Amino acid sequence: MSHQIRTYTELRQKIHDDLRLQHPEWVQPNGESPICDSYDARLMELIDASTRTEVERVQESPTI
Repeated sequence: MSHQIRTYTELRQKIHDDLRLQHPEWVQPNGESPICDSYDARLMELIDASTRTEVERVQESPTI
C-alpha cells in the first residue's frame, strides 16, 4: 500500500525525490541538483498562483 500524500509539502518532497530517482544524471557528485531545484521553484510558483487565485475567487464571491 502506498503512502497517501496529504499536504503540498509532502507532494513537493515526493516530486523532488522521484525526479532525483528518475534522473540520476541531474544529480551532481556533491548531491546538489540545480535542475531539480528549478523544478521545485516552478512547482511552488504554480501552487502559489493557484492558491492565490482560489483565495481571490472566494473573496470576490457574493455572500448570501
